[in-house]
Amino acid sequence: MLERSIGEFSRFAVIALGTAIFGFSTGKWAWALVLGLGVYLFWVLAQQHRFNRWLANGRRGPAPTVFGIWGEIADDFYRLQRRHRREKQKLHATLRRVQDSTSALREGIVALEDDGNLAWWNPAAGQLLRLRPEDAGQPLVNFVREPGFVSYVHSREPGAQGPLTMPAPGNDSRMLQLELTRYGRDEALVIVRDITRLHNLEQMRRDFVANVSHELRTPLTVIAGYLETLDGSGQAPQTWTRPMAQMREQTARMTALVNDLLLLARLETSERETGREKVSVNELMERVAQEARSFSGGRHEISVDCRRESILIGDATELHSAFANLVLNAVKYSPAGGPVELRWWEDGRGGHFSVRDSGIGIDPIHIPRLTERFYRVDAGRSRDSGGTGLGLAIVKHVLLRHGAEMTVDSSPGRGSTFTLHFPARRLVATSPA
Repeated sequence: MLERSIGEFSRFAVIALGTAIFGFSTGKWAWALVLGLGVYLFWVLAQQHRFNRWLANGRRGPAPTVFGIWGEIADDFYRLQRRHRREKQKLHATLRRVQDSTSALREGIVALEDDGNLAWWNPAAGQLLRLRPEDAGQPLVNFVREPGFVSYVHSREPGAQGPLTMPAPGNDSRMLQLELTRYGRDEALVIVRDITRLHNLEQMRRDFVANVSHELRTPLTVIAGYLETLDGSGQAPQTWTRPMAQMREQTARMTALVNDLLLLARLETSERETGREKVSVNELMERVAQEARSFSGGRHEISVDCRRESILIGDATELHSAFANLVLNAVKYSPAGGPVELRWWEDGRGGHFSVRDSGIGIDPIHIPRLTERFYRVDAGRSRDSGGTGLGLAIVKHVLLRHGAEMTVDSSPGRGSTFTLHFPARRLVATSPA
């Protein structure tokens, strides 16, 4: 900047010196001064005019050859233009590589602008959602009209709900999984996956389990009937007493397993968010506690803490199954004389049911897998207690159908606390008991 000022001052000094010499030789100082300033001003305006004309023409080509201060400005401007052009080319190359890489993906990717309008999508998304180039700029919900997807897109926190599974537009035999992630101000990214094969395999598994479980009920009923007849007739040989007792025990265990499998299959295949019964939490807890006392045979101290008359909206049978599974598990894994505490409370987030035991506890590495079918922390101990390994899986599906969730607080040797959290919309306002 200092060099430019010195250069411009030198040019002005040359013109001033020429003006002084001309004025001294002619004796007309005023005219000489006007002429000198006019020449300088005309020269500066001419350089500015050339530079402005280059700007007005869209800055095509190199900057014009101008002199003086405008020449230096033109040189700086041209250097900035070249740097901007290089950065723009680099950005275009990066964008082209990103588009090429996303085009090769099997998963569909859809970029949404304000109000969920289509900004860009890769070929896989166009094929899965049947999008065409002329659809750009229109809302995605105009082409994917599934009600569940519409509410999913318009929700404030779609990520909290997890991925959405739905049939493909125009092709019910193809199943898609869509996951929406918001970023920026009003922008979003939708990942679309074809899960038809996984969905069909899962459906085959469910059908197989349900059919086999249903077919097993008849032979188990026949076996149990004959065992009961033989036991009641008193005609069985004395040496059959122990084998028949073991057969009755194993038949009862198989029957419980079949019943749990059928219940789990029904929970998985039926619609979610069903059941609009008004269930008294107090009565439900007392009934479950009484069942637990009968199961315990007086070996445990089972207490109930429910300080207000609470009403829960849902399916009474399913809620009873979830509560009972947690309480009976607490009795099974607690030592004789150990306390089992049932508690219900409400706050601004909803209603909460907890079961606290004094059992052996659970290592934290097992907690994420507790709701898997047939998963056992201690296989030998679980078999001795007569469990089927499906109790917590049933609890999980009951909670999914009621919009609730479960948390587990446990550590080895310190017992466990299982807590069910029900949303506030599932509660009916009542007065304190």
